[in-house]
Amino acid sequence: MVVDRSPGSPSLRTAGAEGQSAPLRARYRRILGFAARVLAQLWWFEIALPRIGLARVAESSRERRMRTLAQRFHVLAVQLGGLMIKVGQFLSSRLDVLPPEITTELAGLQDEVPAVPVDRIRALAEAELGVPLERAFAWFEETPLAAASLGQAHRARLSAQDAADTGFAEVVVKVQRPGIDQVVATDLAALRRVAGWLRRIRFIADRVNAPALVAEFAQTSLEEIDYIHEAAAAERFAEAFADDPRVDAPLVAWERTTRRVLTLSDVTAIKINDVDALRAAGIDPAEVARVFAEVMFDQVFTHGFVHADPHPGNIFVTPHRAGGLGMPGASTGSATGSPPAKDHPAWRLTFIDFGMMAEVPEGIRHGLRTLFIAAASRDGKGMVAAAQEIGVLMPSAENRELERALSALFARFGGMGFAELRDVDPREFQSFAVEFGDTMRALPVQLPEGLLLLIRAVSLTSGMCSGLDPQFNIWESIEPYATRLLADESGNIVQDFAAQTVANAGILWRLPRRIDELITRVDDGSVAFDTSRIERRLDRIDGLIRRGVSALLFAALLIGGALVLAPAPALGIVLMSVSALPLLHALFAGLSRRGPR
Repeated sequence: MVVDRSPGSPSLRTAGAEGQSAPLRARYRRILGFAARVLAQLWWFEIALPRIGLARVAESSRERRMRTLAQRFHVLAVQLGGLMIKVGQFLSSRLDVLPPEITTELAGLQDEVPAVPVDRIRALAEAELGVPLERAFAWFEETPLAAASLGQAHRARLSAQDAADTGFAEVVVKVQRPGIDQVVATDLAALRRVAGWLRRIRFIADRVNAPALVAEFAQTSLEEIDYIHEAAAAERFAEAFADDPRVDAPLVAWERTTRRVLTLSDVTAIKINDVDALRAAGIDPAEVARVFAEVMFDQVFTHGFVHADPHPGNIFVTPHRAGGLGMPGASTGSATGSPPAKDHPAWRLTFIDFGMMAEVPEGIRHGLRTLFIAAASRDGKGMVAAAQEIGVLMPSAENRELERALSALFARFGGMGFAELRDVDPREFQSFAVEFGDTMRALPVQLPEGLLLLIRAVSLTSGMCSGLDPQFNIWESIEPYATRLLADESGNIVQDFAAQTVANAGILWRLPRRIDELITRVDDGSVAFDTSRIERRLDRIDGLIRRGVSALLFAALLIGGALVLAPAPALGIVLMSVSALPLLHALFAGLSRRGPR
């Protein structure tokens, strides 16, 4: 397949039959048509109505319009499937740039679609593996274990030879939906075109870098349909927790894995949110919540490699059996399979589906440490500086607004410890969060992809733990990590202070000589000042004032002519006719003066 992926390109050429591209072009046009209608509505209510004095009309209907817009996109995503469901899920997490009416409505968008007929799955898998399924596997279950918009999973059993080589036999085979590459290319081409439109709308471009958002989403999506990438992520995750008896991950059958087919050991067990099954196995759900939170924060603060999609379908609780044997696949097809230590629970958390992982680079980790320290010292400016270091604030951000919002946050909650925050009325938290969220959305704030996935992971963790234990408090889980970060950073602060002191000493040492050189150049007359930019700006200001006076004269003559038109028709006509002269000057006087700025 050859796909033109240039931004906004409607050309989607396939090497196969031309009829196959027709549905893709129709899909492309449908996405653009929906976006065009949304932008037309936004222009009318957010730009046109306020300019004619009807801003209150737009404001009074905004909440209802945003909710209706999200509902319509929800329907579109479900009908189209493919990448559009991922778009909805992506938008539902963009609390930094979208109003809650949209994010709340899209939060329930589930990646569940009808299963692909098994004969099509079989054909794709055999083409990828290069052998019939009967030779690749001893047994392949035709009924899918799960079906999603990008892929479909089936249980299977490796051949005796492959099982001897890998050390496990029971597997789950994940196969891409046929034609998903073309669908993803089509959707990304449409999204790039829409991002180009948004870039030309100033009130949107000042707050959101739409092309960057699409680029981030495209990178994540292309990685998610590359099963080699997911297999490598699974192995990296397993290696990070190789010595941790609390955590497990499936093993990869590389001989039966390609870019479109992924074969992993079958590690299915008790779903983490199945409270009844957990209790029946003698496992305390509250203990599961505590360990799960610890493991997720270990990923964030210790390993810097985070499972960004920890929903209930992607995490199992696997009980240990006597002698180290676990649930099916646990002892022969898991990354650890070892019995727990005495100070660890008699079960482990088994993660699957590593297509969406959050890499936390050192720059963001350092920014987060700086953010923790600034928050601990109630330093609003320090938090703004940390936000700029992380890349949260766009260049057009008005920092003073954010500093004021942070000052209000510290004034209300800044003096409280974690234990005190736990006792605050949740309704007060919610009220303050709404006000603070409105302030943040009014600013040009945009979260980098890595940080967005990180926040998504923490958000899903908090929700999952609260479902397992109604008394769960996220503060208790994060407090040890915050304390450790502050302790680790204390040594870095001393080093930074020493380095800054040396740098300042060097500046002070060179300062007298540089001042002497500057005075010498002034005396020699070799210092020149370019005032042309200032003069051009003054000329433009002068022109604007003259055009404003002309506009005022136009209004005065027109209104005066209209008033005297009845008693003195001749004078009224003259005044109204003469008013055209200052009107023309107000409209066109600046055109001849425009030059380089």
